[in-house]
Amino acid sequence: MRILNKLVYACCSIAFGLMALPSCEGGELYDVNAPDWISEKVDSIANSKKDPEEEVLEGMQEDVYSFGNADYTSGFWTAFSKYYVVPDGQKWHGVFNLNINPADNTYYKNFALVITNDADRGGEGYTEYGAYRFDTTNDTLAYNSQWGSHLFFKYTSSTLMLSPVDNLDEAVQKLGGKVTLTVDRTNENAFSIKIQNASATKTYKQPYKLPNLNADASNTNIRCFLVPEGSYINFLQSNIVPIGGLTSAEDKNPLSMVLQNVPDQVNAGTSLEEAVAGITAIVSFEEGVTKTVTAEELQFTAIPNMNELGTKTLVVIYNKTFKGENCNQPVVANATFEVVEKIVSIQVTAQPAHTQYYYYTSAATETMTDRTLAFLPEGLEVTATYADGSTRVVDNAKLHFSAIPAKAGTQTVTITADEVTATVEVKVAESVVATVSNSAGIIGAENNSTGWWTVFSDNFNVPAGETRSISFTNYTSQANNWSNFAIVLRKADLAEYAVVRADNYGWGAGYDGNASLVHNGTQGDWATWLADMNGAKVTVYVTNCGNGTADIQAVMKGTSGTSYAQYYLGINKLDMNDLNFALTIEGGHLVF
Repeated sequence: MRILNKLVYACCSIAFGLMALPSCEGGELYDVNAPDWISEKVDSIANSKKDPEEEVLEGMQEDVYSFGNADYTSGFWTAFSKYYVVPDGQKWHGVFNLNINPADNTYYKNFALVITNDADRGGEGYTEYGAYRFDTTNDTLAYNSQWGSHLFFKYTSSTLMLSPVDNLDEAVQKLGGKVTLTVDRTNENAFSIKIQNASATKTYKQPYKLPNLNADASNTNIRCFLVPEGSYINFLQSNIVPIGGLTSAEDKNPLSMVLQNVPDQVNAGTSLEEAVAGITAIVSFEEGVTKTVTAEELQFTAIPNMNELGTKTLVVIYNKTFKGENCNQPVVANATFEVVEKIVSIQVTAQPAHTQYYYYTSAATETMTDRTLAFLPEGLEVTATYADGSTRVVDNAKLHFSAIPAKAGTQTVTITADEVTATVEVKVAESVVATVSNSAGIIGAENNSTGWWTVFSDNFNVPAGETRSISFTNYTSQANNWSNFAIVLRKADLAEYAVVRADNYGWGAGYDGNASLVHNGTQGDWATWLADMNGAKVTVYVTNCGNGTADIQAVMKGTSGTSYAQYYLGINKLDMNDLNFALTIEGGHLVF
């Protein structure tokens, strides 16, 4: 108690002493002419206690709809918002609820804002400025949260920095909830993005405006859309009317539905409830709204019943409005599946036509420890024995094949059908590489004005099991990430399999939708890499793996001395007896 009294006395003495200071000659502690540093400090303290000022969102209108699976199963690039077109000189505000899986702390499972030119996604002339995810990490090289040729890390900041370990960080949960998104084109000398919720604010402040990527120079619009991954979004408001129009908050009746994940076959003895457990439906409602619903929300009937073998007609009914109320007119869809005897064993009754596989290791892939090759089932015949003793050949499309390790020697492929397995053996060998040379010493304009698809190298044939390499110097205008070399895989008649670029991007029949394709690059900061590519020494390797796939690897040494790598492994849907490649470039030139 004595100590407390002494402390109180001391504090009071100090307080009275400070109050007396202004009476001293020249005392200015509370004077309007007090030193600037005191005023600034007082203002700083006062401002620090204020809540962050929120921008007033003008012209907001209802746009109420949802996208992404409510069970958090949406993969990247499988669910999309509407298109919001932002003219030059204007600003787009979007408000929505971001729902993040509480049981999954994977750092990238939130959403991305994708900014493109004024073209439909994947359509003719479609070009992206880039993608900008809500998360931000302390290690942008290991845990990327934005990409594209026109969005650069150096202009990004965030109040919430994640530090993932094995791709996990529980702080990703803070990104959920009500989100306000702003894309700002109002400054003729800048471009900015802001994504904000109660816990985090991520901003992109670029000190110059976006270039026009539209083929028609008079069209200066950009498009924005949102892509969830492992999450779903309930959109609420927008100040810009999207393509297709706004969606009101009023309840909506269902109009139609499309079934997904209907099994081809079901084992005898399986109940209808078990058979349909994995089925979902995309339901279309009034005003163009769609929603994915699970089996628990659907009603199923099998005709005839499940007790007999044979083909069944599955009748599915959905009777809810968009808000989950009973609707006046249910929607109906149907599908077919087959009830079959359970497979008790399988055996290989004809060996595959191709049992020799090849791979090549360059500096681009030498650190990979889990590299694999896809199995080619051409010629393979697998016969199943069923519970009733009957046998029949199983369609290869209904079999699952294990991947083949890209290691020299004999490797075992496991074939699975209905939880029973069989095996075949294949041989894997390191491919032999041979160097090819271009007949011309240069392709492309030396002033780097080369237009897209206007210049090509020779066509180089790659026989099955072999690798071809070519070296050149890459020169670039540095206008875009794609202003560098590209590799075209094609037939002798020039029909294309795929086109891949130096900046980890590609397209074509053997690229698009290829679940087995593995591609990656070590470019790091795009601006630094792009500058380093003007005069970079490049070697490209193309391997015909002997299994209907091809691998492309590129080793790049920049003008700063830094080495970079890019690879595309497992490009498919090609004829191994007619595989060729050529080089091309846009906005640059190649010297051989």
